[in-house]
Amino acid sequence: MIQKRIEDFGIRIGKLPRGERNKITDVPGVLVGHATIRDERHNTGVTVIRPCAGNIFRDKLVAASFVHNGFGKTAGTVQIDELGTLETPIALTNTLNVGAVSDAVVAWMTEKCAEDGIALRSVNPVVGECNDASLNAITDRAVMAEHVFAALRTALADFEEGAVGAGAGTTCYGMKGGIGSASRIVTLDGQDYTVGVLVQSNYGATADLRLDGIPVGEDLARWTHEKACDEGSIMVVLACDVPLTARQLRRVIRRCSVGIARCGSYVGHGSGEVFLGFSTANVISPGEGDLCSFSCIREDRIDRLFRAAGEATEEAILNSMVTARETTAPDGHIVYSLGDYLEARGIPKN
Repeated sequence: MIQKRIEDFGIRIGKLPRGERNKITDVPGVLVGHATIRDERHNTGVTVIRPCAGNIFRDKLVAASFVHNGFGKTAGTVQIDELGTLETPIALTNTLNVGAVSDAVVAWMTEKCAEDGIALRSVNPVVGECNDASLNAITDRAVMAEHVFAALRTALADFEEGAVGAGAGTTCYGMKGGIGSASRIVTLDGQDYTVGVLVQSNYGATADLRLDGIPVGEDLARWTHEKACDEGSIMVVLACDVPLTARQLRRVIRRCSVGIARCGSYVGHGSGEVFLGFSTANVISPGEGDLCSFSCIREDRIDRLFRAAGEATEEAILNSMVTARETTAPDGHIVYSLGDYLEARGIPKN
């Protein structure tokens, strides 16, 4: 499916080059899958990020998390912070389905490890969330294990964005939010590396929205008659193939907040901004010896990764909004698309 993204409206974010798809899946081995539930009562679902082709429980990846504002219910970050590794796919869903999705990820990993002959006695499922109650009968807890399994089975490199999966019921700056992605290329020692970001956007005050630094929020509020305040949440997942330690990766994902701020957010009290990141460069596998070795970036070269994280996050947020189409809530109210606003207003002006 060909979708019109923010760059197709003539708005080009940042300076760094983009990956082939300009998505998180430009990082080799990364796939994304969705399962969407849409009916008279529900606009919700699950989105999964599969970080690698092999068994991630056996061959763990360096990982980090960062809580910019903690009004959220994410699962699995405590062990990531302690051990600095990721051992399951990352799933995103709605707030009240974190438990069910977590259980489904455990079931998936249990099955995969049994198939591969790997002993599993404990596993750390990682699940993020946004509250989609304004467009979804959230207390029905409609997301089931079958939806998680379907998203995992159908994960692709060229995945759909917008009002799909975990983004089916989210809103952003009073407009329809959803799943968005972007990537950046950085060169280190003459070799190209990829930094990719995926967001589940569900935050922001309408009047604060900025497009590449240009304030459009006041006009947007008049166009939509929407006055959303800065609350909700945003989940940001960053993937890269740059050799990093968990501490360095945490420094990088913290800069995703730059992209959020450039879109206009002041990170309100009622909004949860939670960032997850992993690198595919260093694999932590079982071994015979006491020590393992891996490479990492020099600290005084890390600025280009900071820029990549900020640029990709900003563009991913805008992609999540322009690819998400107008959606009607169960109570009948309509949430409009940023893409429709840009076309109606002729932005950017020629």
